[in-house]
Amino acid sequence: MINKKGQKQKLRIFSAIRGKSGQEEFVGFGLIMIVVAVVLLIFVGFALKKNSNAELVESYEVESFIQTMLQYTTDCEDNLEFLSVQKLIFDCRENEKCLDGRNTCNVLNETLEKIIDASWNVETGSLVKGYELIVLDESVEMIKIQKGNSTNNYKGSKQIFSKGSNTIEIIFTTSY
Repeated sequence: MINKKGQKQKLRIFSAIRGKSGQEEFVGFGLIMIVVAVVLLIFVGFALKKNSNAELVESYEVESFIQTMLQYTTDCEDNLEFLSVQKLIFDCRENEKCLDGRNTCNVLNETLEKIIDASWNVETGSLVKGYELIVLDESVEMIKIQKGNSTNNYKGSKQIFSKGSNTIEIIFTTSY
């Protein structure tokens, strides 16, 4: 037979084990809560990051676009080389022809439209609602390409360059 002292000792061991089991469950519950909190933070981070990707057009993007556009090589050839958009602007100003007989102004206009359409998506649901490109020769409008709607929210940039005494301004704005 087990004496009372032995029963008390067993009860102490049993209650100590039972107490540890309760503590382990509480620690497990705490770990689950931490894991759930971390997962929620990750989801919130992705949700905020998605919204930041849909940020508005930045000015540096418009400036970079103009610089890149001016360096684009067209399919209009003179006697030496294929002309860049920048050179084609001056040839258009002088009413020059491409080697194949096409009018440089027509080639310039077609090329600019293709570049802009490929670079700035103006469709329903798009971030960019519209754009406007104006090429000025000594403050006289030489080319104007416009698509979409103009809004009060826009970013734009201007590039001025010259050849001899001729000054050309390119103004590009995007509405969002």
